[in-house]
Amino acid sequence: MALTKLTKNLIDGTFGTEWVSTIQTSNFTAEAAKGYFVNTTSGQVTVTLPAGVAGNEVIIQDYAGTFGTNKLIINSDGSEKIQGSTNAFRCTTNFATCTLVYQDTTKGWNADNIESNVDPLVVSYLVIAGGGSGGCQYGGGGGAGGYRSSYNNETSGGGGAAETPLTLVAATNYTVTVGAGGAGVTTLNYKGNNGSDSVFSTITSVGGGFGNANVGVGGASSGGDGGSGGGGHYAVGGTDGGTGTANQGYNGGDATCCANTPYTAGGGGGAGAIGTNGNNSASGSGGNGVASTITGSSVERAGGGGGGYVSDTNKPGGAGGAGGGGAGGSATGSNCAGIAGTVNTGSGGGGTCGNNAAPARSSGSGGSGVVILRYPKSYTISGLSGTTTTIGNDKITTFTNAGTGNIQFNS
Repeated sequence: MALTKLTKNLIDGTFGTEWVSTIQTSNFTAEAAKGYFVNTTSGQVTVTLPAGVAGNEVIIQDYAGTFGTNKLIINSDGSEKIQGSTNAFRCTTNFATCTLVYQDTTKGWNADNIESNVDPLVVSYLVIAGGGSGGCQYGGGGGAGGYRSSYNNETSGGGGAAETPLTLVAATNYTVTVGAGGAGVTTLNYKGNNGSDSVFSTITSVGGGFGNANVGVGGASSGGDGGSGGGGHYAVGGTDGGTGTANQGYNGGDATCCANTPYTAGGGGGAGAIGTNGNNSASGSGGNGVASTITGSSVERAGGGGGGYVSDTNKPGGAGGAGGGGAGGSATGSNCAGIAGTVNTGSGGGGTCGNNAAPARSSGSGGSGVVILRYPKSYTISGLSGTTTTIGNDKITTFTNAGTGNIQFNS
């Protein structure tokens, strides 16, 4: 009886796997019916599987026991699937032996100790609204924009606890809005302007409150309410600082009033502290902001604006709150203007002084807000333009341009 000629496929399928003796330490493409020793000590390694025939095997063995530290990534060749999916897969078990068996075009390659390489889309955020501007002449400081944080158990504004990161869905539109700071004011005796809200998905931070000015002209009954409240103006009936939003920012400071007292304005509230009241010596300082490490280093943002000094000469305006708040104008002609809040910090602007001999000058504009997102590095953001960096297993995207757009996360 004639002997049947054995083909290579039959030998491979029947008598075992041919092992490659070279240790794989970088990305490579596997061949059917072969085994590979893979060493991920220096970093993760990606293996691309071949097109398959039913019963083909590819075996991968963790040479150094480091798959749990630097994972093995398993990709298809683009025409095949892995466990019925077009996603990449991974093995993260130290000393694992991954035996991948090809079934058919529906299920593709399969093994019992691999998992999808798509991480859950959990997004931490820091959302800060635009700060309010200071009042013009006799001006209270602008309040900082609302401050909401979910990263690393770091507090939100107004003494609020850290919020819960959002679990989102890939390839879905989510709104991002970076709020503008309130515009500075040049008309004497006019209150400032509130900052604009910032938004990410379901998270809205409220724009900072305006610093008040002369009641009965362009002023209001008190400093503006907002993420943090704006500082009060000295006049009777208008001394109170504005109210901050719970878990976003603090109230603005009150002004002093009236007979036989130098008139001084209140500082704008900050994300981390109340704006201080005006007193007989100086206008109130802006409240301090709050620090976050979401970008990898500690940065303080969302300080309140300082109040402008109202009467007498050579008296100081209030200092800007730490985290970017603008200082208030002093009671001299050359130093009357309020200082703007720092851009992309959501800080309040300073109020102008009340020296009637000084020409009209702008109050400090509020600093624009910012939206910062931290998410798994296996995803990429498309849509609205931002700046992206990578730290460890995370990407951090920062949006700084005032305005609104949509983004998507794609793996």
